[in-house]
Amino acid sequence: MLRRSLILLVLIAVGAPAVRSADDKKEGPPAGFESLFNGKDLTGWKVQPGGKMQVWGAENGLLYVNGSGGAWLMTEKEYGDYELHVEWKVPIKGNSGVGLRAPMTGDPAYQGMEIQILDDANYKNLRPTQYTGSIYDVVAPSKNATKPAGEWNKYVITAKGPKITIELNGTKVIDANLDDYKAEHGKKHPGLLRDKGHIGLQSHDGRVEFKNIYIKPL
Repeated sequence: MLRRSLILLVLIAVGAPAVRSADDKKEGPPAGFESLFNGKDLTGWKVQPGGKMQVWGAENGLLYVNGSGGAWLMTEKEYGDYELHVEWKVPIKGNSGVGLRAPMTGDPAYQGMEIQILDDANYKNLRPTQYTGSIYDVVAPSKNATKPAGEWNKYVITAKGPKITIELNGTKVIDANLDDYKAEHGKKHPGLLRDKGHIGLQSHDGRVEFKNIYIKPL
């Protein structure tokens, strides 16, 4: 009886890694989503004209920018209505952004929309529309749901017509109808009027990392 129990324990121990390995293989886009980043290189992305491609790269399943001058890294394809998932991590004083419905030229923060990424805790005198989760310079986040520098954060961004919702780490921080902001901000931010464009990631300074970038057209 003792010998049979020992054999059973050995079989369980040997089988356990196989179970974990199978779980690891399940990583990937959720059902109905496609990956915008293949985890190996920057296929499907290109830098805006005049930007430095050398500050962008891919390694160990991460898309990263390391330094300034890289302008915005943009998807080659354009998207209109969609749900976008992206995880990101910034260093102390890190600064970046996710561009929505942006043209290939010009600043996506104005010619499209920028969803702010910032190490809020280490900046002073920020305006409400500069905090992480804001539609930059247009709509302030309703709550602070940002994790500290060096930890992974996750955006779930839904763009459907003029309606934009943003979840940050599972908390809804933006629920906006762009029609309500066009009169006040449309001249400075003509991108609010666009119904499609490229998705972008911003080069500002320092090293910012991204992973699990998934999209589902709506």
